[in-house]
Amino acid sequence: MRTHPHAEATYRVVALSSGAFGVEIMIPDIYPTTVSPFATAAEAEAWIARQQRRVAAESVSGKWFRRAEGEP
Repeated sequence: MRTHPHAEATYRVVALSSGAFGVEIMIPDIYPTTVSPFATAAEAEAWIARQQRRVAAESVSGKWFRRAEGEP
């Protein structure tokens, strides 16, 4: 069974120069990326929690392997 690409991701809330917040996502062997903006650190933390639940659910169901309808 293959592993979800984000199963080993780590997440960190970072303050942006604009005063907003972002979430830095680090996946092994891939350059880090930042999802932003979030108005508060709490909103960024909530996004992380939702993302981790989604990845866990997709890992169990294998949904992330399936092509969307109409894709080649």
